[in-house]
Amino acid sequence: MSTKSFAGLLGLALLGAFTVPRSFGQGLGNSPYSRLGLGDTPATSGGIRQQSMGGVGLAAPNGQHINDLNPALVYYTSRTTFEIGVTGQYKEISNRLASQKDGSVNLGYISMALPISKRWALSLGLRPYSSVDYSNQLTEAVPGEDELRSIKQYEGKGGLTQVYLAQGVQVAKGLTLGLTSAYTFGSIDHEAKSTLYTEEGGVENATTTVINDHLYYSDFTFRLGAHYRVPLNEKLNLNAGGTYAFSSKLDGTHDQTLLREDIEGRAIESNAVLSGQKGYATLPATAQFGLSLDNNKTWSVSLDAGHSKWSEFTNFSTFNATPLHNTFRVASGGEITPDPASVDSYFKRITYRLGVSVEQMPYRPAGQVLYDRALSWGFTLPVPTSSPLESAGVNLGFTVGIRGNKDANSELPQGGVIQERYVRAQLGFSLNNRWFIKRRLE
Repeated sequence: MSTKSFAGLLGLALLGAFTVPRSFGQGLGNSPYSRLGLGDTPATSGGIRQQSMGGVGLAAPNGQHINDLNPALVYYTSRTTFEIGVTGQYKEISNRLASQKDGSVNLGYISMALPISKRWALSLGLRPYSSVDYSNQLTEAVPGEDELRSIKQYEGKGGLTQVYLAQGVQVAKGLTLGLTSAYTFGSIDHEAKSTLYTEEGGVENATTTVINDHLYYSDFTFRLGAHYRVPLNEKLNLNAGGTYAFSSKLDGTHDQTLLREDIEGRAIESNAVLSGQKGYATLPATAQFGLSLDNNKTWSVSLDAGHSKWSEFTNFSTFNATPLHNTFRVASGGEITPDPASVDSYFKRITYRLGVSVEQMPYRPAGQVLYDRALSWGFTLPVPTSSPLESAGVNLGFTVGIRGNKDANSELPQGGVIQERYVRAQLGFSLNNRWFIKRRLE
């Protein structure tokens, strides 16, 4: 497969991505926790390389892959680089009473990095910020009414997307600074249905009350980054890096509609309760720090930690008032390419990655602290026809993890805490090309 053919396939993928923008911000299967806040918000925003190492990379520069975890590392972009990734997830959701299996596939991210000068490089791209995708149903007796039953259904779809520009600049030997400017936008729809019926009358004769909430958000967010690299000896380098995402407000509008439907879902009556109500959501400040060691050629190991102030989150004044809590995350991982220049063995040119992570979730049912624990691994398979001027690779990443703990508090109603066991797979492509080469006469 030539890099020209690879570029053609990449172009078709990019075209398809931009013609279906709703692919961004959609969930990866039913996730009950995405009902709270702005949905499921990943703690890290890196590509397949970073995710395959447990989400680390705040202090791990690389010239072949785009590192958007820390904008200061964009400086290390050696050639014009394109990346695209697709993510699929399969999960089992359960509590003490029931379980179900779900999953889906989504376009993950698109990014491009470009070296501008010896001291300055930038990257731009499109990626999801959060996703909302949940659906659950509860049937129960109405207190005080022996024959009356209720069916309650809750559904949500949507999410937020970011279009971003990241810049990295070298300000001194070994020291780089960066800034990510992102326009965050998207809509989220929540639907709550309630159906009352009697066993004698049956569900077929009942009507359903529906409350539809449509929220739209948009505004700019900013994140600073710094990175320092110092050689310990001829074969070993120490890196330190950190980022700070400022707390920011997303302007929004809230529309709410009250409907009455028959059992087939046909509207009997519709009333607009809210129309274009102005408000905002407050995003939390996030600080992250990382360390890494590398030999500047074939391997690197990293340790990252981060803290997000989700307790500062607000969402309008009358919607989704469930309080969130601050989170802490720690992860470790690394990568190795046995021999990037090997001629005899293709397997020695493959990059192998491994990582682990533990993260507090911002939800505290009955005061219980929930965690997301994951093991990740992955590979970069180089395209055999690569040359000094252009190269391409296929990126693979896999993660298995557990979110929550269904036995955290057995006294909670409706089956207690929800647990998600998930398997996530990522497939992506990267293309490196050297632009702006001056032609020379021979």
